[in-house]
Amino acid sequence: MTDLGKRLVAEGVTLGYGSRVVVDKLDLALDSGVITTVIGPNGCGKSTLLRSLGRLLAPKQGRVLLDGKAISSMKTRDVAKILGVLPQAPIAPEGLTVADLVARGRHPHQSWVRQWSADDESEVAEALALTGIADLADRPLDELSGGQRQRAWISMALAQGTDVLLLDEPTTYLDLAHSVEVLDLVDRLHSEMGRTVVMVLHDLNLAVRYSDRLVVMSDGKIVASGPPQDVISADLLREVFNLEATVIDDPVSDRPLIVPIGTRHVFGTVGGPAKALS
Repeated sequence: MTDLGKRLVAEGVTLGYGSRVVVDKLDLALDSGVITTVIGPNGCGKSTLLRSLGRLLAPKQGRVLLDGKAISSMKTRDVAKILGVLPQAPIAPEGLTVADLVARGRHPHQSWVRQWSADDESEVAEALALTGIADLADRPLDELSGGQRQRAWISMALAQGTDVLLLDEPTTYLDLAHSVEVLDLVDRLHSEMGRTVVMVLHDLNLAVRYSDRLVVMSDGKIVASGPPQDVISADLLREVFNLEATVIDDPVSDRPLIVPIGTRHVFGTVGGPAKALS
């Protein structure tokens, strides 16, 4: 049954490539104005699900609804005015400047009767300012650091003027400092501007710290969903991720903090046996 109170809804979606099924009869309703992060082991269907939510992959069965409408029946331009999608490891033409990239976010608002305008210029300038890279506008994208490039791509999504953002592994290939920088930006867009954000993240502790809701996937199905403190447990980590870990309170965020237990700490080290965390 359709939940009209949700921004994005997947109803019984089966997804795959060719004859291979990756996601099987999945139901998911995403709340407005929160950060939802999808986590799970490699190959569980996280990115495939996000591609379907962004209308980049059509379901084999079921449907995706955007604001109560079947997304498959909507015009591409109309979807792009509501939904901004940042795929994993996006690629831009060589030599493209930051300003040129961000300006591409305004394409859904243009047509043969409406060309580039002062409003477009203003939206691009605001997107650059929000992400803190206005001073990089004339720099080629391929000369930027990883964190700066991610900010530029997020700027492009913001320039679309959408209030729903789908981000597939926005911290891919970034070191920890740049990852925190990008996720701080995402959190600010959510908290200060009310953006609805759906992310796929690989780093479990970053997912816990920056999410209002976690959706845990395994083998193409959702196995847990809810606030991080209600979802993350040693049992779930063992069953879903095959990870032995203890879960403690994060002294910074007051959320769960996952501490992996490696064999070095279970079976001991040079100098005597070590005691496993309990």
